[in-house]
Amino acid sequence: MHFSTTSLVFCLLVFQPFVYGQLDYRFYDSTCPNLTRIVRFGLWSAMANDTRIAASLLRLHFHDCISNGCDASVLLDETSSFQSEKDALGNRNSLRGFELIETIKANVEKVCPKTVSCIDILTLAVREAVFLTGGSYWPLALGRRDSVTANITAANTEIPSPFESLDNIIAKFTAKGLNLKDVVALSGAHTIGFVKCFAFKFRLFNFSGSGVPDPTLDASLATKLQNVCPNQDDSDNTLVPLDAVTTTKFDNIFFKNLVNNSGVLGSDQVLMTDNRTTALVVNYSRYPFLFAKDFGDSMVKLSNVGVITGQNGQVRNKCNLVN
Repeated sequence: MHFSTTSLVFCLLVFQPFVYGQLDYRFYDSTCPNLTRIVRFGLWSAMANDTRIAASLLRLHFHDCISNGCDASVLLDETSSFQSEKDALGNRNSLRGFELIETIKANVEKVCPKTVSCIDILTLAVREAVFLTGGSYWPLALGRRDSVTANITAANTEIPSPFESLDNIIAKFTAKGLNLKDVVALSGAHTIGFVKCFAFKFRLFNFSGSGVPDPTLDASLATKLQNVCPNQDDSDNTLVPLDAVTTTKFDNIFFKNLVNNSGVLGSDQVLMTDNRTTALVVNYSRYPFLFAKDFGDSMVKLSNVGVITGQNGQVRNKCNLVN
């Protein structure tokens, strides 16, 4: 039997389930049909003025989901009832993108008042950010609800740190239902964005008391980084691209860098030296479409960690405040 491409696409659409757990791919089809368009326009406008915003949104979303589930708790300001997750060790003075999510939320509210949660807006915005920087595009089931509280304790203890061992990082992912492939694929988000010198400076000068740089760091890159991040406190907050080759393009060059011992963060470079993860790094460096597919799959898993649905939580009117 001969199927045309149109017939095949039709079959895929008909037989693909429209519900993912408690979430639904058509959740806002009738209540806010232009939602994706509004979010994409907000991203497009922001990216024209801020080349770092895509990476910042990825980090904001990851820190929200990995610490207390995807519930937009990281967007909340401090109140008399709880401390803000913005003040957690891994978030303070480093998370960005709050104003953009508020702006998009305000635009959505004008068209679809009291309908779309802040966490669904953040989740959509991250997908659009990756897509608009050249990355993959993945299907998103929607219908998440916003939390009514924050959890700074979880944010302080559950967000992976660049100073941690791979075992610890894997354990933090595993606790959220994410596996080894997710660890490596999601680390690929570091193909865009910047990092402050203090997060890797320990690799540059006196690694583990040896008096020399980390031997797993390419010598020429070490010299360049020493020039940008001299061994003095006033360089701690200097920003360095995580992928200096294609800094603003979402691609697989990050993994090529790891293969060449040119990962800036030690917690990234270890993925190339640990026998549990080396093969994934090499495959992603060779096959960009494989990385794109696995990254999208892992982002779907991440965006469904600990979601609030149904009558639980709320749809916040403003993302930084509980209703």
